[in-house]
Amino acid sequence: MAELNVSVVSADHEVWAGTASSVVARTTEGEIGFLPGHEPVLAILGAGQVRITLPSGEKLVANAEDGFVSVEHDTVTVVARAASLV
Repeated sequence: MAELNVSVVSADHEVWAGTASSVVARTTEGEIGFLPGHEPVLAILGAGQVRITLPSGEKLVANAEDGFVSVEHDTVTVVARAASLV
């Protein structure tokens, strides 16, 4: 099964990195979900949660604000001024 390579980065450190089966992020336009094979996207983050589902089914949640989310070639990168795992 295909997986996403995910990195959540705050201004001063990497919050989390690993593989996931899906990612949902809040953007200024609303929530958007990403699965393996998603088309390239660059979107501005809105204040809110980034929800990551691991291949095992476990879920991680990070608060993130003031940044962007980028998706390309099954790689999801969330860069935020402030981010932390909940």
